Amino acid sequence: MEPPDPISNYEREHGKPPPSKAHGYTQANLAIALTGYRDQYTMLSELTLELDGREIIPDLSVYPKTDVDLVHDEVRVTDPPLLAVEIATATQNTQNLIERVAFLLDAGVQSCWLLQPPLRTMTVFSGNMDGTTVSSGSVTDSVLDIEVFLKAIFDPDE
Repeated sequence: MEPPDPISNYEREHGKPPPSKAHGYTQANLAIALTGYRDQYTMLSELTLELDGREIIPDLSVYPKTDVDLVHDEVRVTDPPLLAVEIATATQNTQNLIERVAFLLDAGVQSCWLLQPPLRTMTVFSGNMDGTTVSSGSVTDSVLDIEVFLKAIFDPDE
């Protein structure tokens, strides 16, 4: 019997496997796709949240438009974002991602997006884990009134 793979420092610190190339590509494209909403929302990448006694780091957190003090930085934020985004990596277990989404919603996040790059899908969760999965066209998050086109996230160069 082989010993289990050791957990990386990143995974130990972030509670999830390290991002991959596809993950980083998807995350950057999503941030670009959301630039049209910068007048309404503040998007924060890899923000450490401390919610209900647990530390969790979504790939992207979206707050109502707010100023960010670059001099007096915050290491942990205790206010839940309006939206938390999780992007699956090849080594992540789907059940673990669903549990992260459920925790975030229970902790006061209004909407959660789960992006799965290999499948080119996005699932929008709100409330009691009601999820809608889309694999083409656009996705509208009715909680935040944000619309994104999947092509802009997964295939922007086509």
